[in-house]
Amino acid sequence: MATNFYFQNGDTSGTTNEQRLVEDLVIESLKIYGHDIYYMPRTLVNRDTIFDEDTLSQFTQSYPLEMYLENVNGFDGEGDLFTKFGIEIRDQATFIVSQRRWEETALTSGGTFTLNQRPAEGDLLYFPKTGSIFEIKLVEFTNPFYQVGKLFVYRLQCELFQYSSEVLDTGTDADEIEDTNSLDMLQYQMLLEDGGLLKQEVGGGLILEEYQAQKTNVNTDNTDFITQNEIESILDFSEINPFGELGGS
Repeated sequence: MATNFYFQNGDTSGTTNEQRLVEDLVIESLKIYGHDIYYMPRTLVNRDTIFDEDTLSQFTQSYPLEMYLENVNGFDGEGDLFTKFGIEIRDQATFIVSQRRWEETALTSGGTFTLNQRPAEGDLLYFPKTGSIFEIKLVEFTNPFYQVGKLFVYRLQCELFQYSSEVLDTGTDADEIEDTNSLDMLQYQMLLEDGGLLKQEVGGGLILEEYQAQKTNVNTDNTDFITQNEIESILDFSEINPFGELGGS
């Protein structure tokens, strides 16, 4: 056959010893030139089978892995853009991680994963060096293509994560994003000493006074709308019947 007999056995499947050697070299290179990244799998809470999404996703696990940032000059993407909605940061990145290291660190941990074979689209990567959280958009596992007859790495194409009050309880510094940016009112419910929910007689919980959307997100316009309405009386709540008062002239 045309391929080297000592590296491939004739059917392009490669020899076990050579595959193991190449894989060890790949892992060693990632440990030398890579970055410490926390892989945080998504936990589905209430999946919508129509739109195939879950707006109540949680992230309660984290696994430290060495990953290589493909672009050595920094992040890809469009960068910082000034739009009519304000400044938008559209950073993108491609991280490379060893398949064997992912299986040893994450897959065998007994955690809950969307996919049990590989990292899943929708999972998160926390980059402590920059404090950024990236969402996996695409997982490539055939590039490079079958070196000595085997696949060694995953290429994770990611975009900067747009936080929308998801639960982050991973035990890393990424959890601070939830503490400072979450607009979920249910996180401010009054609890009992045993951790149970204090409920009203009519059902539902009590919301602590410390919950204020204006403090959590300075861009909210709640107070502005209330103040403007008091000045100009935009909304008139005195009328009961939208078609006119009964008995009026």
